[in-house]
Amino acid sequence: MADRRTGGQAVSIGARSALSLTALSALTALSAQTPSIPDLTARMTAWTAITGYERAVTDTLLTLLPGAARDRAGNVVATLGRGAPKRLVSCPLDEIGWVVGNVRDDGYLTLRRVGRSRSPLFDQQLEGHRVTLFGRHGPVPGVVAVASTHLQRGRTASDEPFDVDSAFVDVGAASRSEVAALGLEILTPVALTKVPLRYGPEGALLAAPVAARRAACAALLEAVLAQPRVKGTVLVAFTVQSLLRPDIGVTALVHLAGPVDSAVVATVPSRFTGTPVETVSLTQVDSVRGSLLAWMEGK
Repeated sequence: MADRRTGGQAVSIGARSALSLTALSALTALSAQTPSIPDLTARMTAWTAITGYERAVTDTLLTLLPGAARDRAGNVVATLGRGAPKRLVSCPLDEIGWVVGNVRDDGYLTLRRVGRSRSPLFDQQLEGHRVTLFGRHGPVPGVVAVASTHLQRGRTASDEPFDVDSAFVDVGAASRSEVAALGLEILTPVALTKVPLRYGPEGALLAAPVAARRAACAALLEAVLAQPRVKGTVLVAFTVQSLLRPDIGVTALVHLAGPVDSAVVATVPSRFTGTPVETVSLTQVDSVRGSLLAWMEGK
């Protein structure tokens, strides 16, 4: 967990006051049914929440976390306990992804990236890989085309590396009208198709795009469902649009919630970070869950 202190104007969260008895009863029932950390982490790493397009994921979280509500910025927030001190624990939901930039007459789609990547080669992971497009009628499978080696004389050191402008997505359509019939249009979100993979001794490792972020949120969700005996008031937030500048979700959250005495961001270490095989240790995920639980209880 990363610790930080913050403040802001005191503004009531309204419906996000202490959990009601009804919500607590529902939370108790759900807690007994909650999957294990490995299962929940695998489930959440299969989610897609491109920054600015997190609605489907936040809808799911609202069903998993009784008593939580969506604030005006789109964050999912629950309030545990009451009184002082007032503390905040959060995890970012969103991820870098792409949107449809144009629909060509021949049915191919071009892309634009959403979110800032630290790696100039980030878009190379698209080349030749399956993607999922989240259209108006539901998810649509596609694949990013690869330049034909039979029509080229070979690559040279001066060739430009693959980037987002090189990506042409094939969804099996041969015209604009066929693309529209699939429920796809400009600004439809696009992500690598996610198939979380457990591997290593006894399946102790899990690989998937954005695995660390999803694992951190899984640890936080498990900690909340354990019904901690919180010290004072704990605001639990699953935040959106963290990859935009400024961090819109957290900025809005602090403004709405008012000053807090301390805040932590749930984090899980990872290997191969930023790649389609970003890997986390499920043992470490469970350790973060325990640390979050202890922090909420003021231990």
